[in-house]
Amino acid sequence: MFRTRRAPHTGRAPRAPHTRRAFRALVTAVLILTALAAVACGKEGSPPVKGPQTDKLPQYQVDTSFRLDDSPTWRAAKKRGYFVVGVKEDQPYLGEKDPATGRYSGFDIEIARMVSASLGLDPARIRFRTIASANRETALQNGQIDYYVGTYTINDNRKKLVGFAGPYYMAGQSLLVRADENDINGPQDLAGKRVCSASGSTPYQRIQQDYPQAELVSYDTYSICVDNLLTYQVDAVTTDDAILIGYAAKAPKELKVVGKPFSEEPYGIGVPRGDNALRFAIDDALEANEKNGNWKKAYEATLGLSGVPAPQPPPIDRYPAS
Repeated sequence: MFRTRRAPHTGRAPRAPHTRRAFRALVTAVLILTALAAVACGKEGSPPVKGPQTDKLPQYQVDTSFRLDDSPTWRAAKKRGYFVVGVKEDQPYLGEKDPATGRYSGFDIEIARMVSASLGLDPARIRFRTIASANRETALQNGQIDYYVGTYTINDNRKKLVGFAGPYYMAGQSLLVRADENDINGPQDLAGKRVCSASGSTPYQRIQQDYPQAELVSYDTYSICVDNLLTYQVDAVTTDDAILIGYAAKAPKELKVVGKPFSEEPYGIGVPRGDNALRFAIDDALEANEKNGNWKKAYEATLGLSGVPAPQPPPIDRYPAS
């Protein structure tokens, strides 16, 4: 493990913000690649270093007879020939973008694809758009995206701003620390510790409200939090266990998830508020893909690679039209 040290004063001006971000990204890449190299040479049964197993992903049959004329969002997507879907790009096995090819992969990406097929549009034509946690509601309200699939916790406050289909997965907030950390075993140990989470996220708000003695740090993405954890700038990263398990699986010699989940985080698909026709149609699509086995196959070929077996999907919450 490498520790960052304060550079000697050279008389030079401080790095510009964009330069600092580039430097942090480079440090993270080096450390993750080092860890992954160790995994590649590790013991039998170590988590795979590559992404989802594309040859084991389900094939989604497009429902060419599907119509949803009561949904303005669906009509616009049908006219253009594809959905525009908001996602994350830095969450291993959930929503991850290959910088070389631009291809997105992960469990959330598969959820987006199976829904598209059920709603009559070819999933291969989806235009994925990376949207930060703090900007999800705005992106849906402004019509930048048709729906959002990216570890998006359903809660009552968000229901005032957007609609939710699902949930399609139940996560729980947890903590990611360095592998050599022995003093943090749960949220009760966070007093005086620097804890990083994503701006605008439910996990950030929970630490702020329930564990105010922690020193909170926030960024747009969890990958920057993990970068800061690896370089000893923060003591822990907190978000949903599904996200943290993915990071730990990619670098098991460097990172570990500690303690038990201390919340329930039902992941839903965000849609424009008031488009109830779309919301209910996505509920139907999720339920159908859970029953026909696509949901489990998609999980096993993506998030299941972290070593956590497929759970039972949570019940769909068909709350009344607003």
